[in-house]
Amino acid sequence: MKTKYNRREAIQLSVLAGLGLSLSGYSSAFNKLEKIQERPIPSSGELLPIVGLGTWQSFDVGNSKEQRDVLTEVLMEMNRLGGKMIDSSPMYGSSERVVGDLTAQLDFGNALFYATKVWTSGQTAGIRQMQDSMEKMQRRTMDLMQIHNLVDWKTHVKTLKGWREEGKIRYWGITHYVDSTHATLENIIKTERPDFVQFNYSIRSRNTEKSLFDTAEKYGVATIINQPYEGGSLFRAVKGKSLPEWAKENDIHSWGQYFLKFILSHKNVTCVIPGTSKPHHMIDNMTAGLGKMPDNDFRNKMAHHLKSL
Repeated sequence: MKTKYNRREAIQLSVLAGLGLSLSGYSSAFNKLEKIQERPIPSSGELLPIVGLGTWQSFDVGNSKEQRDVLTEVLMEMNRLGGKMIDSSPMYGSSERVVGDLTAQLDFGNALFYATKVWTSGQTAGIRQMQDSMEKMQRRTMDLMQIHNLVDWKTHVKTLKGWREEGKIRYWGITHYVDSTHATLENIIKTERPDFVQFNYSIRSRNTEKSLFDTAEKYGVATIINQPYEGGSLFRAVKGKSLPEWAKENDIHSWGQYFLKFILSHKNVTCVIPGTSKPHHMIDNMTAGLGKMPDNDFRNKMAHHLKSL
């Protein structure tokens, strides 16, 4: 058995240990975890891996070589386990440029699914900002352009529909992160028919289950889930608490996977985008897209257990 490992191998070993896999079978076992599940984008049928990567705060590292090197590992782990989506925004400081610089140096860079947003008012300002974002992310065509937090959405919808027809973007969408906007998101879905809608959803924040998920399904709109860990408050709620033994019945081996698998087990979730700047967290997040998914009874059990802690 191999006794010395490089940094990436050591990270993989720690995940395998969490999965209960023998370290002696490390290479073959990890190969079996090669690719996470995929779900179709309703407007096209294109398959999208169900776990992606958010870049708010985590990729806002400027020119720091040390931090950029670690983020390159994050991207490599995401790709190795089958992930594609990277979600950013001009709101996220240097994140767009960092994503563009790092992915340009990777041989799989063009195989990723790039998403960003327009976050300003006015048609001219919006066009200028989106062009700037595409330049920073080094994309001639953006996979997904979204209207960030619905800022001046009526103006930007017209631009995005035109850009999709012209081939400047492949898909367009709308986003927000608070429950109070869900009714507005639903109305836009019904009237404008975006390709994607991005919103908050988690094991303790389930307002979208009332009707937003159903509306997205009815009108053929893909869903991207933000705030999966509720800004970190879910981890604070379970700090010092042991994962229940029964969680392993659905291939759940960490609290992060517990929270993500609850989300991913909803049939109307297309992709979830937890943010991270740590390779081992990226592996843990991606592993939530592998193996058995909870059914409705198990989901209720998970939510009840968390509430009881």
